Amino acid sequence: MRLPLFLAMLVAPVVAAPRCTLAQGPHGSPAADVSAPIGNVSYRVSFDSADARQRVLHVDMSFTVTGGDAPVLLALPAWTPGSYELDYFARDVLRFNAESNGKALVWDKLDYDTWRVRPAGGKSITVSFDYLADSLDNAMAWSRPDFAMFNGTNVFLYPEGRGFDFPSTVTIRTAPAWRIVTGMTPAPSAFTYTAASYHELVDMPFFVGHFDLDSVRTPNGWLRFASYPAGTVPKATLASSLAQLAKIVPVEGAVFGDVPFSTYTVMQIADSSYGGISGLEHANSHVDVTTPLAIGEPIEMSIYAHEIFHAWNVKRLRPADLWPYQYAHEQPTPWLWVSEGITDYYADLSEVRAGVIDSASFFEVTGGKMAEVANAPPVALTDASLTTWIHPEDGTADIYYPKGSLAGLMLDIMIRDASDNRASLDDVMRALYRQCYQRGTGFTDAQWWAAVSTAAGGRSFADFNAKYIDGRDPYPWKTVLPLAGLRATIDTVRTPTLGVSAENDSAGVRVSRVAPGSSADEAGVQAGDYLVSVAGVPVTDSEFINRLRQKVGSRGGVPIAFRLLRGDDTVSVTGKLQVQERVTVRLEADPAAGAKAARIRAGLLHVR
Repeated sequence: MRLPLFLAMLVAPVVAAPRCTLAQGPHGSPAADVSAPIGNVSYRVSFDSADARQRVLHVDMSFTVTGGDAPVLLALPAWTPGSYELDYFARDVLRFNAESNGKALVWDKLDYDTWRVRPAGGKSITVSFDYLADSLDNAMAWSRPDFAMFNGTNVFLYPEGRGFDFPSTVTIRTAPAWRIVTGMTPAPSAFTYTAASYHELVDMPFFVGHFDLDSVRTPNGWLRFASYPAGTVPKATLASSLAQLAKIVPVEGAVFGDVPFSTYTVMQIADSSYGGISGLEHANSHVDVTTPLAIGEPIEMSIYAHEIFHAWNVKRLRPADLWPYQYAHEQPTPWLWVSEGITDYYADLSEVRAGVIDSASFFEVTGGKMAEVANAPPVALTDASLTTWIHPEDGTADIYYPKGSLAGLMLDIMIRDASDNRASLDDVMRALYRQCYQRGTGFTDAQWWAAVSTAAGGRSFADFNAKYIDGRDPYPWKTVLPLAGLRATIDTVRTPTLGVSAENDSAGVRVSRVAPGSSADEAGVQAGDYLVSVAGVPVTDSEFINRLRQKVGSRGGVPIAFRLLRGDDTVSVTGKLQVQERVTVRLEADPAAGAKAARIRAGLLHVR
């Protein structure tokens, strides 16, 4: 998953707090009960205008029982892979019911996300429920009067303790004029799809309703783009995006020597209530949720490239800690710096290798990551990966994205230097893809570092791992960057900070959070206020931040005025300006680089 990017003003992005803090319960324990065996599993999801008015999906699950009168235990997942947080989807289940041949069956709860159904001699059983679809989140279910998005983890029950290898079908019932988009394999029957296993079933999200759908043919198959609401993405922007994506997919596939899908679908929701842009990966699709303000902006293509690369790195190649997925409880791993961070590195690489951005843009983005890491508290990549499940408040939450990306850059440079540019990080990813994923396993610590060492001609990376992956040492840019003909100018600047994060909506610039102890907090700015101006500079000014900096300077303690709309009233409040020292980094090609370093730099930026 790509870290959500939120619109903010002179303050670091604010990441939403976890939605649930329940500890792991009995459902996730080794002693969990086992369901009676079931077969012939089929699901039906109904959503039409009547359901939309209630913001619910109606779900049926039918199956045959082969375990006599032993209870059938049906569970919903606690999380969606790639999201790395516990959501406990069972809490959005409404009006659960179970019957056999029209006769109601007795049921109760085994624990908070498992239902125990008593067959009472019934051989064919149907359970049904309504599912609340009102959460605008990539991992959740969300609906509007003419549209619904849902993930399989939200609504598809599985038999507890029976494994995930059972096949199933899904039928969608909806309005005749509405569309359906999913990555699932169509069955001969209309609006019906098949899955060979539960893992496949819940890795294929659905769009149902009225939305735009377009496609482009690539050397590797079809690439589709579904967007809601219809008409949100201008035709010229969509055409440009499809053309760029058609270049990026083959470039990313070249890293692994394989494109494991014949159709890939970008599924995008734009809504003004959402203050940023984020994505969640799946086997042959991904779901983006974005503010309309980001449509057509460069960050959008970066998100697409990141999520598509996950089709290889995470959905197929992934750490042994995440193989196979377990849906009842969290699966912490110290390897998110590879799963997410190195994916982020390749997202940037794929754009420059495909010609979507130039090398200067790549250097600018990478320099920004270097600055982000320099301004964050020191933390080991392994520790940051493990703690993502609890959303730490110490400033290190999700730092494994940029810091892991930079670790990937360093490894790539060092492998190329050791092999005289004959090998690269691409070879590491390709070797592990073949050695692990294609043989049905996740990679281990030993396998990762062995692949890195092999690509580098036998060089040991034990010291690198100890210092920069499992340790907190600053990255050695002065020695690594020159190996690739790069140089960095690092500076410290004093930046005025307001301590307010804001999001655009239809009424203006709405304050979403005020940092405790900040200038805005001292002035009495409140979440829910609408900013009109700061120090007399209108917040609607396209050069707002630069003009504000010019006006207030960098001297802390001077008064700064906020003009606000609070309800129907216009309010003016004043606080004292605070100033923060921050590191800035400018990365560029070194024109004086030697021949070998120049070859390595070119090797980084071009497809081999």
